[in-house]
Amino acid sequence: MIKAALEKVINEDMSDIWSVLDSDEKRLVVDNFVVHNFKKNQYIYIEGDEPEFLWCLLKGKVKKVKEGVGGRVQILRLMRPVQYFGHRAHFAQEHYVSSAMAIEPSTIGSLPLTLVDELIKKNNNIALFFIQELSRNLGGADTRIVTLTQKHIRGRLAEALIVLRDHYGYEDDNATLKIYMSREDLASLSNMTTSNAIRTLSTFVSEKIIIVDGRRIKIINEPMLRKISKLGF
Repeated sequence: MIKAALEKVINEDMSDIWSVLDSDEKRLVVDNFVVHNFKKNQYIYIEGDEPEFLWCLLKGKVKKVKEGVGGRVQILRLMRPVQYFGHRAHFAQEHYVSSAMAIEPSTIGSLPLTLVDELIKKNNNIALFFIQELSRNLGGADTRIVTLTQKHIRGRLAEALIVLRDHYGYEDDNATLKIYMSREDLASLSNMTTSNAIRTLSTFVSEKIIIVDGRRIKIINEPMLRKISKLGF
């Protein structure tokens, strides 16, 4: 099982951390790599926990969430295979400031962060990998701040749908998003109330931009959706 999981990481993203490890380091990773199966809506870790593992999503979908004012939950980031998460707090020497939850049944690998520290000390390329990874995430967070604070609700919801399309792609019909999210999650991702998300989805339907069937969303006019996202209204 461990070998199959590692092969999946290697085959899907040869530019990831595996490619900068030497043979001894790879053997050390294999010996300490553990595969976990999480159910839908199961937490991987919770805000306030002390970070212990570097997590790698192998199969499924994961969301990082944070509880805000009045208990309102905000989706901070969506994870897709093969992505690493759960390490920022460790490098910052603090407890988790957000939680990670499986959106659907997911297979996730873990590696002790103490081992990651050892590898970084011996291999500068591993340190560079994490610097680049964290820098990309910071850039994405900066862009998201502008989206959530300056765009109209139409622009925010359009951007959320584009993010889902870019992260997870379409089903075989090349139109239906390959992820089914509740209205609450769409609202959380777009920083709006659930009622506003429902009304805006209905508007997009009437404008023949999308088709909605329960949690299934089919994008039938992607150029217009991207235009709304870019203009912000």
